[in-house]
Amino acid sequence: MILETEVNLKSKVISAIKHLFVADSLSMPVHWFYRVSDIYSLFPNGISNLEDAPPYHPGSIMSLHSTDGGGRKKNDQASRPSKIVGEVILKGKEDYWDQPNIHYHQGMVAGDNTLNAHCVRLLMRTISSTGGTYDKTAFLKAYIEFMTSDPPLHRDTYAESYHREFFANLDRGLPPENCGGKTHDTASIGGLVTIGPLALSLFLSGLKLPEVRKICSEHLKLTHPDEHLQHISDSYVTLLEGLLFMNKENDSAELIEVVGEASTGISMKELIQRHWSDSEVVGAKFSSACYITDSWPSVLYLVSKYLGDPKRALLVNANLGGDNVHRGAVLGTILGLVRPLEAVSFFNQLIENEALTREIEMFCKSSQSLKEA
Repeated sequence: MILETEVNLKSKVISAIKHLFVADSLSMPVHWFYRVSDIYSLFPNGISNLEDAPPYHPGSIMSLHSTDGGGRKKNDQASRPSKIVGEVILKGKEDYWDQPNIHYHQGMVAGDNTLNAHCVRLLMRTISSTGGTYDKTAFLKAYIEFMTSDPPLHRDTYAESYHREFFANLDRGLPPENCGGKTHDTASIGGLVTIGPLALSLFLSGLKLPEVRKICSEHLKLTHPDEHLQHISDSYVTLLEGLLFMNKENDSAELIEVVGEASTGISMKELIQRHWSDSEVVGAKFSSACYITDSWPSVLYLVSKYLGDPKRALLVNANLGGDNVHRGAVLGTILGLVRPLEAVSFFNQLIENEALTREIEMFCKSSQSLKEA
């Protein structure tokens, strides 16, 4: 028998995951736009709805990124047995990487989701297929099959540094569990995109915070082996647990403040009281780039300021540019727990919303079934 509280927990998890996919898709057209003015040049009203990726990206440095592994291109880079982008992953898409001002998500349309969001779907399907349990071996097998598929099973044209480094290491012959590599941007917000859904699944299955943090840390190490990022992951998981099991919405702000100050040393309440514009905070005080030292406090600031209006929060995040896609995925997961299904109208406009709805439902059901067993 499923208790009413368990139904409520499930609805909060469903909301959190739906907000993740909405945030990802809203931000996709202006992902890695570092000048806010460039966003409003291409979208005069800013991002106010789901949009196609424009063919021209004014700040794209995709052509400088290595197609042989993580990080940027190196003049002295040793040759690999295979070209990672084009031959191992993103098959048939390598030509996009040598064009100036090419959009990172070239050809994607309104309602599409980026590669890291597809990795969330992959994680959910894997957990559902294993009866609600997380199995890192099963995840790695599914991840490798998905990323190396020919043709690709997603429409994205870009893979973050961690994907490229993982498959470069795999191509060298390393065992999958040891393929996570360190580059200049390993400690990035993109590493937390799958952590939220994984943690929520584990809480639904009845596991307690210490075990959930341990499993999430092990999952993170598979692709993002960085000690500081793992500390932030612990804080993120702690915050999710508190919000998931919290009954009073009014207590959410205080919990976010406590976890935020403990993990960053900054009071978000005091920051908001300075009445700076959002771009003075995210883009000036904190870089809008992917690095976790700035992206995590940026998430906490946006959560704290727009806690009562998740839809506005996701639009503000999109229009601040930088790594808004991955920052937004974490932001959406948190906000979706506090104000369930605020952005459902956007979710219904996602291209694969019906498939997503089924996958999310199965994911939550399989996780809860462990607790009932």
